[in-house]
Amino acid sequence: MAAALARLAPRVPDFEAEAIVDRALASTGLRGAAPETAAWLGMVAYARHVFTDYDSLLEEGYDQDSARHFVLDDLNAVLAEWGVRRQIGEDEPDSSDGEPA
Repeated sequence: MAAALARLAPRVPDFEAEAIVDRALASTGLRGAAPETAAWLGMVAYARHVFTDYDSLLEEGYDQDSARHFVLDDLNAVLAEWGVRRQIGEDEPDSSDGEPA
């Protein structure tokens, strides 16, 4: 999975890469997923929770879809910094990261 993450996000800092892989490997929702799928979903979920206001918006009472809408630009900015070429869109399917999305 670490190799798949390195291909997806070539500029992700080492500390963040380790955290993404660790969380993805511990996720019951990603167990059995292909390494590329687990790396992608784990990375997106990690960036959403750690580098955006997503969790704060949920705590304020926003539903998941609304919270995701409001953090979309910040999430895509983080992914772009990491060298990710793919952008997250409004219709991106829910991640199966085994945590609250």
